[in-house]
Amino acid sequence: MPRVRMIEERTDASPEQLATFDHIAASRGTMIRPFAAMLHRPEIARATADLGAVIRYQSTLTDHLRELVICVTAIERECDFEWNSHSPLARAAGVTEATLDAVSQRGDVADEQDAAVVAFVRALSRDGKVDDPTFEMMRSRLGDSGVIELSAVVGYYTMMAVFMNACEAC
Repeated sequence: MPRVRMIEERTDASPEQLATFDHIAASRGTMIRPFAAMLHRPEIARATADLGAVIRYQSTLTDHLRELVICVTAIERECDFEWNSHSPLARAAGVTEATLDAVSQRGDVADEQDAAVVAFVRALSRDGKVDDPTFEMMRSRLGDSGVIELSAVVGYYTMMAVFMNACEAC
């Protein structure tokens, strides 16, 4: 059970929350769980939703790469909501079942390209940083802007997972 009241319907929102509720629902097609809790601070909910829209809908990363990063972050932060929301999207984007199984079990990923991404995300998630060889490996694949975006995806979904876990809204 969530620790805070979920604002899942427009009728649940206060007058101060309505504009943000409408903004988020319009951008996502509906009100989704993280924001239903976050609406207790509409300014934070709106800013977070806007950043999430950039990360998800204006990404220069492939869908495969972005969804893999989100799934690894979800497992590393133990957030079932994000895993359950994004693992089907990862499958649809071509992430193999073998890779997703390895990610969910925190095991070794056989696919060399996916393994490099998983190593980067795990290091950033577990240690709060990546070593030079890991960083350079990703920079050689994605360039400076790509590795910045990759890191931002990890940061955003870490924030979402920590928030969801704190509110027990997963």
